[in-house]
Amino acid sequence: MIAGALQRRNRFKRPGSAARLTWRSLRSRVDWRALAQQAGPFTLAVAGLGALAWGLNRPLRTVAIDGSFQRVSPAAIEKAVAPYLSSGFMSVNLDAIRRAVQAIPWVDRVRVQRRWPMSLRLTVIEQRAAARWNGTGLINARGELFLRGTGGAAPELPALSGPTGTESEVAKLYFATEPRIAAAGMRIAALKLDERGAWEMDLADGLPVRLGRRHVERRIGRFIDTAARIVIPHLSEVEYVDMRYSNGFAVGWRPGSAGGSTPKSATPARGAAPTATKPPLQKEA
Repeated sequence: MIAGALQRRNRFKRPGSAARLTWRSLRSRVDWRALAQQAGPFTLAVAGLGALAWGLNRPLRTVAIDGSFQRVSPAAIEKAVAPYLSSGFMSVNLDAIRRAVQAIPWVDRVRVQRRWPMSLRLTVIEQRAAARWNGTGLINARGELFLRGTGGAAPELPALSGPTGTESEVAKLYFATEPRIAAAGMRIAALKLDERGAWEMDLADGLPVRLGRRHVERRIGRFIDTAARIVIPHLSEVEYVDMRYSNGFAVGWRPGSAGGSTPKSATPARGAAPTATKPPLQKEA
């Protein structure tokens, strides 16, 4: 009985024997030679790909920059790219380079490409300002505010203004109206949207055209088709044109001007009584 107890205790003290039996059993069941023959080509392929990647990922040597620059400095582009040049040809982060260059003021779009064997090529497109915004910003041809705090930059551009967040709306109306105004022989100097939602257009000759809050595009068309032909010959005498009427428009004459030469039935002068043959003008918002 004592011998049996000792034998059971010794059995629990020798776990290695069970492990050896398991390994022998596994070795007898697995054809290791066949497995090695099958894994050999895969191992060689992985090793070959690793060697190829190592060979391709050589350090970058040159960066070519393409673009026509007036506002963007090539030195600023080189500075933005410099932190990434320590990467290899294959491991360099092209998206990070693109974001870094696009963050430079006046940069619109950037394209980054690898050039075999150890180069990068950057194609950089500058922003093109189409108008000023609220006196301190610049808007591109897509109606996007791309630069703020420019002060008196680009005074030759038209001045757009409006509440914060309305730059796209104001730019859209300007881009839709400017070709029509130009075809009529005029030019827009400013387009304004006030806090109440009322629009005003200033021509390059200094003539304000009040457009109001409703039917703005229709009123612009009426100004081009009718009012402009009457007003333009008398620009030096006209103080403003008010298009906020459903059935006509009004002209504000400068003091001492000969405004009586303009037909009262079409464009009543400020303070003039309506004629008997025409209904009084009905003013809208």
